[in-house]
Amino acid sequence: MKLGNESGNHLTYCTNIHPGERWTEVRSNLEHYLPLIKKLVSPNGPFGVGLRLSAIAASELQGKDTLEEFKAFLHANDLYVFTINGFAYGPFNGVPVKEEVYLPDWRSEKRLEYTNILAEILAQLLTSKSMGYGSISTVPGGFKPHIKSASDIEQMTNLLLRHTAYLIGLERQTGVHLSLALEPEPCCFIETIEETISFFENHIFSSAACGQLGDLVGLSFKEAELALRRHVGICLDLCHAAVEYEDPNICLDQISRSGISICKMQISSGLRIPIVTDNIVESLRPFHNSVYLHQVVEQSPRGLRRFLDLPQAFQAISSKDELREWRVHFHVPVFLNDLAAFSTTQSFICEVLGRHRIQSISSHLEVETYTWDVLPEVYRNCDLTTAIARELQWTKAQLA
Repeated sequence: MKLGNESGNHLTYCTNIHPGERWTEVRSNLEHYLPLIKKLVSPNGPFGVGLRLSAIAASELQGKDTLEEFKAFLHANDLYVFTINGFAYGPFNGVPVKEEVYLPDWRSEKRLEYTNILAEILAQLLTSKSMGYGSISTVPGGFKPHIKSASDIEQMTNLLLRHTAYLIGLERQTGVHLSLALEPEPCCFIETIEETISFFENHIFSSAACGQLGDLVGLSFKEAELALRRHVGICLDLCHAAVEYEDPNICLDQISRSGISICKMQISSGLRIPIVTDNIVESLRPFHNSVYLHQVVEQSPRGLRRFLDLPQAFQAISSKDELREWRVHFHVPVFLNDLAAFSTTQSFICEVLGRHRIQSISSHLEVETYTWDVLPEVYRNCDLTTAIARELQWTKAQLA
């Protein structure tokens, strides 16, 4: 939904919370949930959609008749798409994905082809209700253990530049401005804000990159640099940043000084265990599941220590000689601050949105709590429609 008359900010939730890899499944979920949620949170105005499409669903939606049918559905229900989640290429719900969720990564032509299709779809879906630009969030290069050499980084950069060239071509053809948003995440190629800025400065915004893009699309060096900053930025996921112990104001200042655009901000919350004890670990075990990675970042007098998943963190607790805090990449409803045995990173969201009220951080805001199906049942005390609406209403209250 559009927030305020002149702010230019749009708020939605990410539909990756709904299972479905084929377009028919995605369409069925959208037809069921979107009108219900709109009625609860935006009954008198258009409601924005954060669309998630797998590679299969994107290919199926790309057909002219199918896309026209979807546009008619959106129009009839006063809905509009302004952002697409292009992170997960393949299955995302109900089957183990773990580190496979990052594949194919930005070393692969398949990732480029998929993201180009998403851009083509989004360019056709954008309407006057989503004036400004469209955003597509994507994997942060790849999974860190998969990126092993300088040639891997060079290949990622090359494909990202080719996608940028595609976005420039689309804008020339349609007049629609689209941006690709790399999403830093724990245990990925870019996970911290410092790593993110380094990658952009040394690769995406480098002199070599500006020259290469200029050659691809016929721009001068300066024009190519401006185009890169306009079409490539980041998706700032607030759960990921909080799990990495980023300071809200410091990291936002760093991003601002770097000139990297925050094309999209995902409003999400993770788990926070201020003091790790045996009892707390037992309370945390129900959060482990076979579907998603739940990276853990530990802070102790020895500094930060990262674990790929909860079982590795559980194993490490055998050393009990020091105080430690854990933050866990498990998206929990943003309206929850107290989960009995432990808390959440909700305060990080509040600080960031407090700053956003003063000066807009990003015009694309998306609540992303995709883990509803694997959330321990004790915390699923309402139906999914009510939970999504409650998250959006809580976020609107923070933004007011």
